[in-house]
Amino acid sequence: MKAFGFLEHGGIDKALVWEAPEPPAPGPGEVRLSIIAAAFNRLDLFTLQGLEGVEVPRPHILCGDASGIVEEVGEGVPGLRKGDRVLVNPGLSDGTCAACRAGREMLCRHYRILGEHLQGLACERAVVPARNLLPLPDNLDPVEAAGVPLVFMTAWRALRDVGELRAGERVAIIGAGGGLSTAAIQIAAEAGGRVLVASRSREKAERTRTLGAQDVLEIRPDVPLSQALWEASGKEGFPLIFDCTGKETFPSSARALARGGRLVFCGATTGPRVEIDLRPLFWRNASLRGSTMGSREDLRQALDRLARGRLRPVVDSVHPLEQGARGLLRLQSGEVFGKVILRVSG
Repeated sequence: MKAFGFLEHGGIDKALVWEAPEPPAPGPGEVRLSIIAAAFNRLDLFTLQGLEGVEVPRPHILCGDASGIVEEVGEGVPGLRKGDRVLVNPGLSDGTCAACRAGREMLCRHYRILGEHLQGLACERAVVPARNLLPLPDNLDPVEAAGVPLVFMTAWRALRDVGELRAGERVAIIGAGGGLSTAAIQIAAEAGGRVLVASRSREKAERTRTLGAQDVLEIRPDVPLSQALWEASGKEGFPLIFDCTGKETFPSSARALARGGRLVFCGATTGPRVEIDLRPLFWRNASLRGSTMGSREDLRQALDRLARGRLRPVVDSVHPLEQGARGLLRLQSGEVFGKVILRVSG
């Protein structure tokens, strides 16, 4: 079968399509899928380059997000049958620890992500645990929906659980065009937040109004971001800021928090090491809150809103599996608005 990924770490020039072995028959609790489409996340670029301390099997298949059709069901799998259309939850946990039993699988000590720690889904067929499959809502196009799971479950937990977003509260989202940002803007607006989006691209910032943003802010080189955010907040600071950009913006976001404010982050695309003045944080009783992925229930809640049309997938571009490298180049360009999708079949 055809698969897209890499044989050795490096740049996008190392990414390729190859003939991978067919997956085995599904074991107990497993399902074999025919993949319809897979979706890139920024994590795929990091995995291709090589993540410090993370060893991956090689050849390595990228993409943790996918939609598919059930081909074969293993023993002990109720509720799924051949022909069902499903989405894959890319986060795998052991299902037995205290965190898993409490429905907080992302806190499992054995938590792993498809496409990063394990083989991904940018391939024609794959075997996955049945508990990681959710029915694809009838109103969603399976190609567009392939990009839903990781970003929507991550943003849902980050804002609604970790960030404790309340209706009527002002929330600043740093970044406009990435898959995570476009999901977070919708989730914050749907929850009743008053959303401001800050971006270096005025055009992309303005486009977020269609996703629920009420205010936009262009990040300019001649005005410190902390100052721009502070003034945009009426010099009161933001109760909640969502910033996954990392080094370039994180210190400014921390300075723009209101009293009792929360800065939530689940990524560091411009670099993970930052220098922050702690004094404004403790003086304002503000907090920094890390978040990673989400639970099955977080994804189920997001899918429920998607099924009812209250949230929607945002797709930047769709590429055939054979042109996966072109999709990675598009993602790396920084020009994206939404998800970059690989069409595998159909």
